[in-house]
Amino acid sequence: MQRETISNMKREEDNMQKVKTLYEINGAVDRIIFRNEQNGYSVIELSVENELVTAVGMMPYISVGENVKLLGNFKSHPTFGEQFTVEACERSMPTTTAAILKYLSSGAIKGIGPSTACKLVERFGEKTLEVIEKNSEELTQIRGITKEKARKISEEFTKLFSIRELMIYLGKYGITPEEAIKIYKIYGQDAVKSINENPYLLCEEPLEISFERADKLAYSLEQPQENVCRIRAGIVYILAHNMNNGHTCLPKDKLLEAAANFLSIDLELAENTLKEVLDDGTLQQDIINEKEFIFTNKMHQIEVYSAGRLLMMLKFPPQKIFGADKYIEAIEKKHKITYAKLQKKAITMALEDGILILTGGPGTGKTTTLNAIIDILEKNGEKVCLAAPTGRAAQRMAAVTGREAKTIHRLLEVQWDTDDKPTFKRNEKNLLECDAIILDELSMVDAALFEGVLRALPLGCRLILVGDSDQLPSVGAGNVLSDLIKSETIPMVELKEIFRQSLESLIVTNAHKIVNGELPELSVRDNDFFFMNVNDPQTIIDTIRDLCTKRLPGTYGYSPLFDIQVIAPGKKGPLGTININKVLQEAINSPSNSKKEININGTIFREGDKVMQIRNNYNIIFAREDGSSGEGVFNGDIGILLTIDKEDSSLVVQFDDKYAKYDLENASDLDLAYAITVHKSQGSEFEAVVMPVYFGAPQLYYRNLLYTAVTRAKSMIVMVGTAWTVKKMVENNKKTRRYSGLCNFLVKGCEN
Repeated sequence: MQRETISNMKREEDNMQKVKTLYEINGAVDRIIFRNEQNGYSVIELSVENELVTAVGMMPYISVGENVKLLGNFKSHPTFGEQFTVEACERSMPTTTAAILKYLSSGAIKGIGPSTACKLVERFGEKTLEVIEKNSEELTQIRGITKEKARKISEEFTKLFSIRELMIYLGKYGITPEEAIKIYKIYGQDAVKSINENPYLLCEEPLEISFERADKLAYSLEQPQENVCRIRAGIVYILAHNMNNGHTCLPKDKLLEAAANFLSIDLELAENTLKEVLDDGTLQQDIINEKEFIFTNKMHQIEVYSAGRLLMMLKFPPQKIFGADKYIEAIEKKHKITYAKLQKKAITMALEDGILILTGGPGTGKTTTLNAIIDILEKNGEKVCLAAPTGRAAQRMAAVTGREAKTIHRLLEVQWDTDDKPTFKRNEKNLLECDAIILDELSMVDAALFEGVLRALPLGCRLILVGDSDQLPSVGAGNVLSDLIKSETIPMVELKEIFRQSLESLIVTNAHKIVNGELPELSVRDNDFFFMNVNDPQTIIDTIRDLCTKRLPGTYGYSPLFDIQVIAPGKKGPLGTININKVLQEAINSPSNSKKEININGTIFREGDKVMQIRNNYNIIFAREDGSSGEGVFNGDIGILLTIDKEDSSLVVQFDDKYAKYDLENASDLDLAYAITVHKSQGSEFEAVVMPVYFGAPQLYYRNLLYTAVTRAKSMIVMVGTAWTVKKMVENNKKTRRYSGLCNFLVKGCEN
């Protein structure tokens, strides 16, 4: 192929951007510029009729000297110029002695370097690769190659091509090269046979490929839908899927009904298969309130362990600290305050019982009580650790206590296993170094994270759990705070008295009215709680934009980026976060020649945008202003997008004092954050909150959601919408039902 021909192809590509046309080029791999060993993404130089062409794409385990046929298109890179973007790759082994020598000299096969490659090609010529594969004992004719080394060289060659064949085979069914490598590590050369016999092996740990994809593969292999392997995998999938909805278990009858409907099978067949799954220990069954519930092994172990550990802590408490009255009196005198009766009770119980749940709504003095507890513990020489589930919650905890507070993940020193899953360095074999630990915002802590904390507690450590059970539950599976309270096994104090200074705040008084099922005061205009009656979605949008860009900044000096937060019930619709974010982005951070932009999964991100991390990512590296560094950005962290580097395909986001660098793959974890959902606001506090209240999907408009939104406001909340919607939300006392076992295991443990 001549340069002129390639140039013509490039021009043709430019003229046919709207038509998906794939071009074919053939050549020999001349050089590997870059290769990601994990997923197979490669950048190579291909010799095409005496011309070098740069090709980029998924070409796993490709090596110098190989002959390849590539399908794709020419595209222009801003830095590297014209490149051939690969859609498909077919390989064939080198056949000439020169090509074989180049291939083996590249290090493609472990155990063969340039010197050995020369000797092999000199001895065996064009049959070198055939000898390596089929007659490895002949390799011992080469000086320095023992029988053992010859065997290892042959095994490495076979392994290499087995992985390639597996990738090609599974790639037809949407299995990525990275996933194919994992599959090979588990099943070896029998991978294709194993997957053909039971495609649903892909769903099992550590692969955890989705049931839908495995089912698609099974369908293409013409496996019947009544296949027992399919039913087993489907039952496990339904259970795991419901964990994403917050459940740690499901009633047996509901699970069977869901399985029969989802898999389109008879209920009897689902029931028989479930019995098999329970009999062989794949899933666990337990009785809760005289009803059968089904758990995954992992979740059953989590809740059983947590219950057992708490009961053991109750049985073997830390040494009591006596004289609470004297300590309380001294603090009252020093700070010129008077604790309420329930506050004094909480302080005393924390010192004497060892485990305490401290709960209560806004303005009831939880912080004041906590500070007293910490003060007394420290005076008695105890080391106190403070932690919260999110970065923002930890920051708030540090601000109100005047002491360091960490995220729970940071406290437990999160790290990653071989499957890149988070584990905690702090555990029963490496305990936390503290005498007491205080966990704030416990309503946000899921079952797995709570178990992680309990495993890391040293014997005799005090545990003080702080939260508001009227807040929304955790995003992850479990209902920890509610279960602990409901069990009535853990000492608890609920603060109820609203202090005088808090009574002056309508945010506080209205929050308590809402949680008690009363309509909040909407007519007062001279406090911190404002309601703007607007009965039209577009006018609500216009009002919110005006509040965020003009009224609140102009009247109160609030920063649209750092002080004001729009909180909406849901994501979709004209008053959902997706649309509001577009409107506010345009108003607050409008396009400019000085600001770079990037499109990530259909969302435009611009330098200067307010963004949020929407899931835990433990692999993102960040640097702090003090020169320290670390890993991990967590769900709910809010920051500012500082820079976009298109050449490097990277972003830098500032989260408070952390500067996190994202590649394009990790950047899909970001979302615009001018507006966030109520669920995403948990654990955070904002100077000013603006909230649309206009009726939408009933499942998003209920009392606890409204209460959670109101309590996110530190100094001011402005609701924009209809009083009718507020009334309906207050009246709707629907609480998200969660199936969990912790309460049951605690009660059973006490009875035994």
